Order: sequence, then C-alpha cells, then structure tokens
Amino acid sequence: MSRGGELVFKTKKTSEKISENIHIFANDPSLAFFRVQEHVRKVSPAIFEKRDEVFQLQNNLQGHCYDMEYGIQALRTIEKSESIFENIQEMIKASIFLKQQLKYEESRKKVKKDSTKSSVYKRFSAHLALDLPDLPDFGGVMRETSQRMESMIGPGTGTGRTETQAALSSNPGELQRSYTTLH
Repeated sequence: MSRGGELVFKTKKTSEKISENIHIFANDPSLAFFRVQEHVRKVSPAIFEKRDEVFQLQNNLQGHCYDMEYGIQALRTIEKSESIFENIQEMIKASIFLKQQLKYEESRKKVKKDSTKSSVYKRFSAHLALDLPDLPDFGGVMRETSQRMESMIGPGTGTGRTETQAALSSNPGELQRSYTTLH
C-alpha cells in the first residue's frame, strides 16, 4: 500500500474510534440511568414492604414501652404503700390483742357470775337431767327463709312499721329485717 492509502486508512480508523467513543460517552449515562431505574423498580416494593414492617414494629415497641412505664409506676406505688401495709398489720395485731383481752375479761366475768350464783340453784340444776337430742343449726335456714319472704313482700309493704324501721328503709333497694328473725 502506498503512503497516501495508508494515511487514509489510519485516518478512517481513528475517526471511527473517535465516533465510537463519542457514541459511548453520549449513550453511557442514559444506559446507566436505565440500569438504575430498572434496579429501583425491582427493589422498591420490597423496600416499601420493609418500611411498613418497621413502622408496625415501631408502634408495637412504643406500646410495649408505655406498658413498661405503667408497670414501673405501679411498682413504685406498691413500694410507697409498704408503710401503709405495715400500719395495717400493726392495727390488726393491736385489734387481735384487744379482742383477746375482751374475751379474757368476759370469761372472767362469766366465771365470777357463775361462782356468785346461789348454791340452791346449783344443787337444783345438778339434779336436773335433760337429754336433749343434738339439733342441727337452723340459723342459716331461718335467715334464708326470712330473706326470701322479705324479697317476696318487698320493702315498705308491711303494716305497723315503726319510725326507726321507716328511717332505716329510706333506701328502697335495701331489704329490711324484722327484729324477730334470727341473725
């Protein structure tokens, strides 16, 4: 080949390479944007799904935090009420002690009362021999029957009520007991 043909061939090759590079530089960004768009289209539904899942977990976590704060507040109030329970316990102990003292005094009075009775009465009661059979306790049956009768009759329907009974039955929802029933 001649020098002129070789020069034309090299110029043609160079111009083709330059035009190819210009074409690549011109189309490469649009190809990159196409690839980015394709990637976003594939990944975005999964991202939105994960986002919704994160929001739901955040709401659940916030609810659990509120529950934990309420629990902590409840524990703190329980800790503060310890002195109140100690006071209640001391009052119960004192009331039990006072009840025992009252019971002891009553038994002492009963023994004293029994010892002061006349000896004639003691001798007379010692000679009496009554064998009474053991009867079941009818107190519960009597109360139940009394309550049934009162609920059937209803408050305020009886006659001959005293002022005290009328004052006690000022609340129409309450049942009033007669003074003759067993309590």
